[in-house]
Amino acid sequence: MDANRFRSVAAGRIVRTPAGYDAYVPAPLPPDIAYGKDLVLALSRADAALSELSIAGEHLPNPHLLIAPYLRQEAVLSSRIEGTRTTLSELLMDELAAAPAERDPNDLREVRNYVAAMEYGLSRLSDLPLSLRFVRELHERLMQGVRGAHMTPGEFRRSQNWIGPPGSTLATATYVPPPVDEMNKALGDWELFLYDRASLPDLVQCALMHEQFEAIHPFLDGNGRVGRLLITLFLTERSRLTQPLLYLSAYFEAHRSDYYDALLRVRTDGDWQSWLLFFLVGVQETAVRAAGQAREIIRIREQYRQRVWDQTKALALIDELLSAPYITVAQAQRLLKVSNPTARTAVRTLVKAGLLEEVGERTWRRLYVARPVLEALTAPIDDR
Repeated sequence: MDANRFRSVAAGRIVRTPAGYDAYVPAPLPPDIAYGKDLVLALSRADAALSELSIAGEHLPNPHLLIAPYLRQEAVLSSRIEGTRTTLSELLMDELAAAPAERDPNDLREVRNYVAAMEYGLSRLSDLPLSLRFVRELHERLMQGVRGAHMTPGEFRRSQNWIGPPGSTLATATYVPPPVDEMNKALGDWELFLYDRASLPDLVQCALMHEQFEAIHPFLDGNGRVGRLLITLFLTERSRLTQPLLYLSAYFEAHRSDYYDALLRVRTDGDWQSWLLFFLVGVQETAVRAAGQAREIIRIREQYRQRVWDQTKALALIDELLSAPYITVAQAQRLLKVSNPTARTAVRTLVKAGLLEEVGERTWRRLYVARPVLEALTAPIDDR
């Protein structure tokens, strides 16, 4: 790590370890923040967009319609940032045991674990605040049985890690997080910062919390995914979201180099302004997109409910398809608790109505997709 790049004493300090390499130790939060015109405007816009999304979530006829697909899309994109190549379609098909055979099962398992970790975290918030214990439990579920599972799931590291291109060492790494003793102290300060509910706007505190967690890098693997999970969990705990509908990984993935550069500039130059602006614009754009998706999903729901209003079983399947747009007749049979012929009739009704179409050319266990729903969920950010 080039210690000369880290010029901001206010943001943190460089320490030389007994092993002879340099490492970075972030300063305790919060930093001094100058609330200039640009930052105030970005904060105002992000707050407004987040509030609109929260209100939209409050008025959904069935919040689970969007929570489930949004969470799965987040799992796919957050894992993609770390190099896992799985699409939303593949994840949804995998849940029906219909994923393409060529897909790496390790990729799918990592994405499934992300979903499980978020679901666990959301349920755990009812009896445990965000804390170091919470983070360890989250990490344990994220890393269970996947690549990196040998790297002590649920335990903070007891050795040095580093960030850099393949083949890099502690001497050539782009970034070396704090040594273990310094890491433990930094984690204690980070936890105290989480407990402060009066000093900063929620979105600013959330941005600082995320950056500091990534700077500390307390696990041997999975730090990026845990850090992104914490964004939604933080905003849910603070009641800024009535439903967990905001996930920033789509924005981070679309601007990956800017994301990493903004995080690194905090450490090298104490450039909190650029990071906060990047984060707040991400919240605004993502919240606007999510609200637009919510409206589109509800529009699709009403459109197809009107087309099959007199077909009870087909009508009952529509909400299920909004949550998980891939289906088989066997799955429809289980969901509706009816005979196979009745389920087949319901599926065919939705095919005729234009909501479902058959995927591939299977002669056994045919797979169907609600294409309008899938397209609404996967539309690029710029389409909104």
